[in-house]
Amino acid sequence: MGKSHFIVSICLLVLSTIFIGCQDSNDEVILTEQEILNNHFTNINLSTTLPYQNTQVPNYIRFVNTGNDVENEKAQLGRVLFYDKNLSIDNSISCASCHIQSHAFGDLNMASIGVNGVTTRHSMRLVNAGYRPGTSYFWDERASSLEDQVLQPIQDHIEMGFSGSNDSNTLESLVQKLQSLEYYPVLFKQVYGNEQVTIEGIQESLANFVLSIQSFDSKFDEGLVQTGNINTPFPNFTPSENRGKRLFNTPAVNGGAGCVSCHAGPEFAIKDDIHNNGVIGVLNNPNLNDHDNTRSPSLRDLTDPMGNLNGPLMHDASLSTLLEMVNHYNQIDIANQQLLDPLLFSSVGPNGPVGQDLQLTETQKEDLINFLRTLSGNSVYTDEKWSNPFIQPN
Repeated sequence: MGKSHFIVSICLLVLSTIFIGCQDSNDEVILTEQEILNNHFTNINLSTTLPYQNTQVPNYIRFVNTGNDVENEKAQLGRVLFYDKNLSIDNSISCASCHIQSHAFGDLNMASIGVNGVTTRHSMRLVNAGYRPGTSYFWDERASSLEDQVLQPIQDHIEMGFSGSNDSNTLESLVQKLQSLEYYPVLFKQVYGNEQVTIEGIQESLANFVLSIQSFDSKFDEGLVQTGNINTPFPNFTPSENRGKRLFNTPAVNGGAGCVSCHAGPEFAIKDDIHNNGVIGVLNNPNLNDHDNTRSPSLRDLTDPMGNLNGPLMHDASLSTLLEMVNHYNQIDIANQQLLDPLLFSSVGPNGPVGQDLQLTETQKEDLINFLRTLSGNSVYTDEKWSNPFIQPN
């Protein structure tokens, strides 16, 4: 090779290197929709969703998803929304911050922490929210549907902050915020056929996810499957648990605890058209009364599989043990509580209603508590379809 040819070759090599370098620096890397999701999530798949719909609900359950039917893709999108802190104004709080899977989607704190302080009522457990009579939500039943309920914490000034108090924290600003995140257009397209984030889509998907959270694999369920009769002694129960079951299901006038009057099994949800239960406290303010609490979560999963409470009890978190709860219903003081549910009256005296006095023995109280612990399942605490889908930082 001559000297001139050698110089030309070197020049061509340099120019091609420069060209390739420029091309590499300017070309945009186009990710597939699944690759976009893989950058953010552990197990969100566009081709195979985790199973949310058509799950095995025992045939003895009377109230099946009193909201809309659960669909896999909507529940999957709802799961992402449920765990996404971008749904709060300062990116610090998600729905899962106050509804924790390891506590049956309840909260160990008395008052849940929001973006601007703490809540005024204790956060309900969400397990089996769709398996009960009625369609109202919150302690005071102010939401007429689950779709209505899921937006209210987002719009609450204290909880998640999109209250509409200024132009930067309206629901429309939330929509714009989520639209700008690369994974929501992908997920909304999968569910709704286009990439547009909408308030209606947020509501529907969150409702689908919450409705999917169910717990029907408890010791109680095992016993009911074996016998087919809730009033028959269960062979898998201890003598104490069977005595507690009988106390629970026997009306107070017949010597039982009468719990069944308000929390009938096998759902153990609160009945419709119930009134105040005698607990009227207000969180963090002993000088105020709160008479508006007529709805409660199911008695299922009051405790975790180890028997530990999944959070304090009642709307004001005033009771910290199952024994305190049993003692409350054993002897109700109704002073200044004229809205008490009539089912909790023992009589009506000259000065008005008299609260029930069950006169349970200490052994009966223990039996009742042991039965309540049999209502806790297992999979709700660990199943990945209800877990945090986001990739956690190392």
